[in-house]
This record gives sequence, structure tokens and C-alpha cells, in this order.
Amino acid sequence: MNQIRRWRRILILSLLLLSVVTPIVFLSNRIKSITSVDRGEFIEEVSDIRYKTNDDLRLTAFEQDGEGFKEPKRILKDDELNPVVRSSVSNKSHDGSQSSERDKTLVLSEMSEGNSNKTKEEQALVSQQTTVSSDTAEKISAKDIQASPKTKFQRPLAKSEKTSRAQLGPATDDRIKEIRDKIIQAKAYLNLALPGNNSQIVKELRVRTKELERAVGDATKDKHLSKSSPQRLKAMELALYKVSRVFHNCPAIATKLHAMTYKSEEQARAQKKQAAHLMHLAARTTPKGLHCLSMRLTTEYFTLDHERAKPFQQSYINPDLYHYVVFSDNVLACAVVVNSTISSSKDPGKIVFHVVTDSLNYPSISMWFILNPVSRATIQILNIDDMNVLPLDHAQLLMKQNSSDPRVISALNHARFYLPNIFPGLDKIVLFDHDVVVQRDLSRLWSLDMNGKVVGAVETCHKGEPSYIAMDTLINFSDAWVAEKFDPKACTWAFGMNLFDLKEWRRQNLTSVYLNYFNQGIKRHLWKAGSLPLGWLTFFGQAIPLEKRWNVVGLGHESGVKAGDIEEAAVIHYDGIMKPWLDIRIDKYKRYWNIHVPYHHPYLQRCNIHD
Repeated sequence: MNQIRRWRRILILSLLLLSVVTPIVFLSNRIKSITSVDRGEFIEEVSDIRYKTNDDLRLTAFEQDGEGFKEPKRILKDDELNPVVRSSVSNKSHDGSQSSERDKTLVLSEMSEGNSNKTKEEQALVSQQTTVSSDTAEKISAKDIQASPKTKFQRPLAKSEKTSRAQLGPATDDRIKEIRDKIIQAKAYLNLALPGNNSQIVKELRVRTKELERAVGDATKDKHLSKSSPQRLKAMELALYKVSRVFHNCPAIATKLHAMTYKSEEQARAQKKQAAHLMHLAARTTPKGLHCLSMRLTTEYFTLDHERAKPFQQSYINPDLYHYVVFSDNVLACAVVVNSTISSSKDPGKIVFHVVTDSLNYPSISMWFILNPVSRATIQILNIDDMNVLPLDHAQLLMKQNSSDPRVISALNHARFYLPNIFPGLDKIVLFDHDVVVQRDLSRLWSLDMNGKVVGAVETCHKGEPSYIAMDTLINFSDAWVAEKFDPKACTWAFGMNLFDLKEWRRQNLTSVYLNYFNQGIKRHLWKAGSLPLGWLTFFGQAIPLEKRWNVVGLGHESGVKAGDIEEAAVIHYDGIMKPWLDIRIDKYKRYWNIHVPYHHPYLQRCNIHD
């Protein structure tokens, strides 16, 4: 009896000892595998595995009789798989071998589900090739480990560390681009499938495509992606890998992708053309708020007692004062030009501002300055239609330019070439476009020595500058008459803030030169419609360059003007179609214009004109 008890005790102790020693042995093996990963001994990604076989056989595509897939006759090499299979960089090295084996198992299982009629010889061939590929993968992995000893294992980041690094790092769109590329690739494969094909692999590819499209949505940055997008991207990669084993016809896929690219490029070009048309259309229209303001001021103007006409002031024709002129049909733009010029002047009492407009806008502009009189400076409102300075057939000639832009065929746009006739008693005058803002005192311009030149302007002929324009951009130098008279390499200059010597202008009779060139352009196509190319030709060789700071141009389009240049400029010019009073404006430039807009004015508030 005692002997039996003794053996029982020995058996129990043996079992207890075995239960203690066994976990230790298994734990030591696990620790060895972890340390081996820390030494850089990990398995290469599945995309680096080269599948080899002696038989140069090819995969077959879908059967047209609906029997499913045929068994693949060989495993594709890596140069055929690499365009399709891409492993995520973020995967850990020691998970790479496991995921690759798992992917191969899933592929083989998918391929076997729809092929119940495979022969035993084909099954043996697939299993044999799978074994060979696994052995090859292990050899390549060991070789690559020896070739890259500098690879170090990095511990996984904690969740808090990932969040902080994501916040500190710049927003990228690399993952977005990758996802969209996968979607395009999947659609290319689906387009190659036979119509009505409902095989398992095609169904899966459709599902993965829809999932990935929902995951990316309208996101533009990686940080906007949903949390499930990485898993869906991996599922898509696996689906693409499986379908690549069936659709091995690379030339057909390449042709399809080229066709899709060409179609996308054509759509992009059409969209750009449509966007440009809409932008120019928006630039030609009057915003609802400005129309409301003009109508209210016009109504108020005609309720006044006009029997007491405003007396003519002697300062209007005093050549010793600083005379500025602006041609405009925009009441708010005129107000900004006048307000900014007067507020920036050191001696506003010497300023005389001449605002020239047409009959339609004369009441509203006049009423604005009646309601908002300026201190010390003198304002004169002129109606170009009441002045006998333009030729009688000038309007008909402008209509012959066949331009859809009303700004081009406007009489106000060309009235600047009649300045000596409009102001016969003045010797010098500064011309403003109504899309400028004055930031510095301009009194030094009046002491500028013109050296016998007619116009002072900032040049725009230097390459690399924001508003670089060459002569042949707007002028047709293929015409023999133009090529004989002018130099296409001559320096161009900007209209918008110009000092004119009216005495020299009259002496050279440049207005008749303008009329001659204008009539020549009506007869044949010599330049693009507008007053700028006509100004270059009329004052060819008569311009004296001003310093860049006198007039900084390019704020009406994406020209990349530096903020420092804008701050130091005497005048800033919103040349281009993105005017600051339009909805298509550039917001980062509008604040310089907003400074001089009285948004608190009751008329502006009633017309919903706000910052």
C-alpha cells in the first residue's frame, strides 16, 4: 500500500514539474524569435518574391461559356506582379512573411472555389510551384538581410505619440493619391471583364471599389480619411493581386489605362475652358449689391433740386495743383480711388480729382460725392457723353471690334487717349484705373523730369516678374506693317497709374496717331481688343520708366506678388479679372481695398455690401 502511494506521489510531482518546465521552454523560443527580429532578421515583403517555373505557360482569362476560371498554368514573375501588388510601408517586418503566406493561401482558395473540374495534374503543378516559390522567398529574404545590415527595428509608437506626431507633421495627400490610383486600376480591370460576368473575383473587385470610394469620399488630405481606409486599402490590394492572376494581358490593360487617361485629360481641358469662360463672364457682370447701390443713388439724385447748379471752380483748370483723373462706371470703385488718394496725401488741399463717367452712371456717382463730400480736396464729376471730344463715329468703330466684353468696347476705356482735349488747360495729369488703391503720397511725381517723354509708367517687360507681358503677346507681329514699325522685344509698361505730359502730347499730336492705329486695327487683325496694346503703339518710344514701388501690379490674378512689395508700394493695381468688388476676387489681396470702403454707410448696408 505504501508502495502504491509513493508511486502516485512521484507521478503527481512529475506532472507538476512538466507543467512548470514546458511554459518556460516555449517562452524561451518566443524570446529568441523576438530578438532575431530586433537584429534585423525579418522576411522580405511579398512583392519581392520571385516566382519561377521551367514551363513558360500563361494564365487564361474568363471563359466565355460561363464555366468560371481555368486553372492558372504558371505563377507570374515579379516583373508582372509589381505594377499591381504593393505592400504597405507601415507593416512590420516580422508580419510580412505571415501576411504573404496568408495572402497566397487566400488566393489559392479563391482560385479553387470556382474551379471544381480541375485535373489532378494541374493541382499538383500549382502545389509544386507554391512550394518552390516559398523556398525561393526564404532564400531571397536571407540574402537581402545580409545586404542591408543598417536596417534597425523601431518600436511601435503609442497612440498618444501617433496623435501628437500627426498634429505636428504637415498635412499630406500621399495616401489619397494611392487610394485613387487603386480605384482607377480596379475600374480598368472591371472594364476588361466580359459583360455580365458575375464571377466571385469580379464581384469582390466591385465591392472593394465601392468601399474604397466611400472611404475616400471628397477628402483632399490624408488626415481627413476615415479610420477604416487603411484596412479597405489592404483589402483592395489583395483583390487587385488576385485579379492580376487572371487578367495577365498587360498590353490590353495598358491600352485601357491610356484610353482612360486620355478621356480624363479631355474632360479636364473642357472643365478648364468652361471655368475660364465663367470667370470672364463673372468679371463682365455687375454684382447685385453694386447695382442696388447705383439704383438707390440715382433715385436719390433725381429727387434733388437741380436748379441751383454747382458753380464752376477755378481750381479745376489750375495747372499748379495736383490733378488726377479716373474713367469709371463703378461708383464704389471711384470712391475707393478718391478716398485712398486723399487719405494718403500730405497736402490734400492741392488735389483736384476729375471723375469721368457716362450718362448712365453720372447721377449715381454725382450723388455719392454729394452725400460724402471730401475735406479740402476738390472733386469734379464729368459726363463723357456731354463733351464734344470724341469723334462722332467713335461708338460705331468700337462696335466693329467684335468683342463680347463690354469693357473693351466702352467709350470710357478709350477716352484716355483724348486727355489733352478733355483738359485743355492742364500741363500734367496722373491717370488712374478704377481698380487701384493709393497707399503713399504721390506729390513727388509732379517734380519728375520727363526728359521730353510723354508718359511715365512702370515697366512689365522683365521675365519672372508677376505681370510680365511681351509686345507680341497682344500685338500681331506677323503683319508686315506692324513688324516694320515696331520692335517685338521693346519693353512694355502698365496702364493704370501713369503720369502724362499733356504739353508734349499736344506738340506731337499723339491723339491723331492713336486714331490712325485704331483705324488700321479695324481693317485687319493687328492686336487683341483693348486699350493696352493701342497705348503701347501710340506711345512707342515715348515712355519713361518709373520705379517699381510706384505701381505694383498683379493683384487681380494669381501672380504671386510678395506681401512686402505690396506694403511698400505707392499704388497697388488689381489688374486682371479678379477685381476686389467681385465674388471671384482673391481674398488675401482684398483687405488693402477694404480699408477705404465705408461699409458702415447706410446705402451699403441696405444693399447688403459687406466685407
